[in-house]
Amino acid sequence: MEISVLVLNASYEAINVCNLRRAMKMVFKGTAQTEEVSDLKIHSPSAAISVPHVIRLVNYVHVPRSVVKFSRKNVLVRDHYTCQYCHGEFPTAQLTLDHVIPISRGGQTNWENVVTACKKCNNKKGNKMLYETQLTLARQPKTPSILTYLQLNRHFRGCHPSWRKYLYLN
Repeated sequence: MEISVLVLNASYEAINVCNLRRAMKMVFKGTAQTEEVSDLKIHSPSAAISVPHVIRLVNYVHVPRSVVKFSRKNVLVRDHYTCQYCHGEFPTAQLTLDHVIPISRGGQTNWENVVTACKKCNNKKGNKMLYETQLTLARQPKTPSILTYLQLNRHFRGCHPSWRKYLYLN
């Protein structure tokens, strides 16, 4: 089963998304409680257990300010698979990552300098600075918070409507 489960800290803040197997282990070990369940059940010879959508840790866990890992997939998720120059939505294969300040001009590969661009716009910008082109950014790139990342990631891991109130999406 490819079911994703939202993990909340004891304070009800979203801290992770895990698979069903991991969630069930935490519930059975007593480190987490089920907060929201689905209509699905897992059957064993002696019991039927409801599949959780949301679990909450029993004890508060200090989570250091999490930084979302920088990767191509995560940049695409942050930018909603949209070219930051022409604002068009494209399939993953037609998108590239572009350095706003080119590496040859002192730019770095990090959250604040890399955006999603379609191949056409990336070629158009080339090795130039933005002010040297007719292109403008849809929004300034920045490092997403873990909460923002979880909100965006719900599109890929199957967010259940029961997650909305914990991710402040209402």
